[in-house]
Amino acid sequence: MAEAFDLVVVGGGPGGYVAAIRASQLKMKVALVERENLGGICLNWGCIPTKALLRASEINHLLHSLDAYGFAADNIRFDFAKVVKRSRSVAGQLSGGVKHLLRKNKVTVFDGHGKLAGAGKLAVTKDGKPVAELAAKHIILATGARARVLPGIEPDGKLIWSYREAMTAPALPKRLIVIGSGAIGSEFASFYRNMGSEVTLIEAMDRILPVEDAEVSAFVHKAFEKQGMKVLVGAKLQGVRKEGDAIAAIVEAGGKVSEIKADRLISAVGIVGNVEDLGLEGTKIQVDRTHIITDSFGRTGEPGIYAIGDLTGPPWLAHKASHEGIICVEAIAGLHPHTMDIGNIPGCTYCRPQVASVGLTEAAAKAKGHEVKVGRFPFIGNGKAIAMGEPEGFVKTVFDAKTGALLGAHMVGPEVTEMIQGYGIARTLETTEAELMHTVFPHPTVSEAMHESVLDAYGRVIHI
Repeated sequence: MAEAFDLVVVGGGPGGYVAAIRASQLKMKVALVERENLGGICLNWGCIPTKALLRASEINHLLHSLDAYGFAADNIRFDFAKVVKRSRSVAGQLSGGVKHLLRKNKVTVFDGHGKLAGAGKLAVTKDGKPVAELAAKHIILATGARARVLPGIEPDGKLIWSYREAMTAPALPKRLIVIGSGAIGSEFASFYRNMGSEVTLIEAMDRILPVEDAEVSAFVHKAFEKQGMKVLVGAKLQGVRKEGDAIAAIVEAGGKVSEIKADRLISAVGIVGNVEDLGLEGTKIQVDRTHIITDSFGRTGEPGIYAIGDLTGPPWLAHKASHEGIICVEAIAGLHPHTMDIGNIPGCTYCRPQVASVGLTEAAAKAKGHEVKVGRFPFIGNGKAIAMGEPEGFVKTVFDAKTGALLGAHMVGPEVTEMIQGYGIARTLETTEAELMHTVFPHPTVSEAMHESVLDAYGRVIHI
């Protein structure tokens, strides 16, 4: 006999476990199936451990900049193995926290792989052996995604790394190539450069961080080069050649073909959805380029089957997955939740300098037919940023000239990933420039630059 539940969630990442907890709060009997680590890729191999690594690289940079603050220290060094160990410890601590939260909320957890087995049925197996048969009126698929692998540069665990090897490297490579300059590639490039590796960042598009505003991309490009990183854009990777304990990348850029040698190579060229072996065959579920098609409440083409998170459409972000899970569950419960406006989802990249944005870029706003007013404010005009010794970067805001609606906000500089939520709230509340101008920002804070950028868009900037 199949064990009966109101809802079964397949996947324990930031989409799945949040959905399970919310369903339990709504008095549903809930099961969650996870085949590897509670917390998913984000908590165990993505968002969280990479931030622990990046924090270490920030400290290393600061220790080598002590003179600017009036300090001096000799023989500054680090133990790379301890840096990695701390990152894994942070991930382990939080994974245990998710386990506790699920137990606290009375979610039954099954360790194994979940596969659809007919209407309202799910088979759970572990290492090919049956674990359980589950029955539920509602099943949410939240199996996430994995790194895309390019032919010819498949990760081998030694010379060519995926994100997993990059996070658990046994030693710091002297020379490193990073393929792809999205958030993942830029963060790894930044981490290893700030720890002392010679880094070459290769991007096929005409600029790094291509989803960000062009001015932000250009600023980060220059900042990376100032830090000693080699950055190639509009570059086509033609292939790689392994040479003992080293690797060479053959790259075409600017009409010229060159060979770049390094000790290791990181491939960070996007993701593919984990749609395999889910039992989708014979269902009405549609898959587009490895991602399941859903409506705004997570419903698929098959009644009673839902999908959320990286398994579905972009943006592929943990916080988007969590919110999708809540919307999906509340819709199942009949609560009539608001659908999610993708334009209100912030994006953050934790390289040095940090990058954060929400809404439309200036170019995208114009392409949509908006007449825009654009404001900018550099952190060199912000007292707190100067006092911190981090005056590089700026805030850029884009408004509709006719309505005053905040169309987008883009930030690069100190702790901007902590500040972007202010503009996220403003967009959710459909705030105009008037409310933002009349908001009192505390002094001295880096956030004052957000206010000044708004003022600048309307010719009222004070401190520049």
